[in-house]
This record gives sequence, structure tokens and C-alpha cells, in this order.
Amino acid sequence: MTQQERPVSAAVARRAELRERLLVAGRAAIEAGGLSSLKARDLAAAAGCAVGAIYTVFADLDELILAIGAGTLSALEGALESATGDAGAAADELSRLARGYLQFARAHETLWRALFEHRLGGRAVPAWFLEDQNRLFALIEAPLARLLPQEPPAARARLARSLFSAVHGVVFLGLEEKIAPTPAATLDAELERLVRAFAAGLAAESPAAQSPGSCAGSSSS
Repeated sequence: MTQQERPVSAAVARRAELRERLLVAGRAAIEAGGLSSLKARDLAAAAGCAVGAIYTVFADLDELILAIGAGTLSALEGALESATGDAGAAADELSRLARGYLQFARAHETLWRALFEHRLGGRAVPAWFLEDQNRLFALIEAPLARLLPQEPPAARARLARSLFSAVHGVVFLGLEEKIAPTPAATLDAELERLVRAFAAGLAAESPAAQSPGSCAGSSSS
């Protein structure tokens, strides 16, 4: 290594180390008080740097929040992958995914909420963040492909997002308890019922269910 390379390498290492400290401090702030508690001055103090140093690593606080969100998505992806287990019946796998999502939201509520509370003020969401989101949707699309093997991939992708929206709505409102008090056992049962009904409805629409030899396709005498 030349003398010129050493300072450059040291600067890169310091920048990476500062980035990690800021991510840890930002994540801790959100966990403790939600997204609204993330302030540049407090963040700098927790990370042991000047306020201006934040912007040598991140373009702005939005970029920092997106990076924290990417870590949350990665943790959620790991939780959902461990929840899937053996493939089995498509409805069973969809149910396990929904339960895994609810369990993650309960365990990491402030970080989970921050994913949906953060706004970019009209700016486009970066492509790399959308790719992280799409990996989660792919976990839903896999059992949907077994449930509806003849459905075009684009249509399955839309169904995956529709199912996620429904599950997220039940989880969000259930944890918020603004509509009605929702005991944990009740929320678990209602989420299971929703996913099972969704899967049963799709199965009834499949060509196999509507074939002449199937119960759904036969007529009573």
C-alpha cells in the first residue's frame, strides 16, 4: 500500500464507522420514542459527532431513515422466512406469513410503524429500497403461485400486494385499538380468518375448482 492509499483507506473506514454509529443511534431513538423523536442534534450527540458530520455520510435525515428502514425490512424478511417452514398447503403458508408479520409488528412496533410513517415529501422512493420491499412481496407470491398456477405473474404480484394491504390494515388497526379494544387472541383469530377466507376465495376461482368434475363445478339435481 502506498502512502497516498493509506489516508484514503483510513478515511473510508472512519466514514463507514460513523455511518454505523449513526444507524445504531437512529434506530435506538426510533425504538425509544418513534420516528418523531429522531432529531439531528440528539442523533449527533448519541453518535459522538458534530451535527454537520451526519451530512458527510447521509445526504439528509430522509436518507438515514431509509437506511434504518432497510434494516427493519431485512429483519422482517428474516422473520417471515423463518415463519414459512415447509411449503405445505398454500393457505397454511399464507397464514404463517400473516402470523409472522403480526408477531414482528408486536415485537418491533416503533420501527415497524416508522416504515409507514416516513414521508419523502414528493420525492421518489429509491430503487434499492423498492427492491427490498419486493423481496417481501415475493414471499407472498410463492404460495399464491401454488394456489393459482395459471395466473399471470403480474396478476399474482398485484394479489400479493392486495393481501398484504388487507393484513397490514388488520394488524395496524388491531394494535392501534382505535376502532375497538382488540385483545391479542382476538386479533390473532381475526387475522387467521381473513387470510383463510382470502385463500379459499382464490381457490374457488381457480380453473381446477371450476372444472366439470369438481364439487364447485357440479350442479345439483
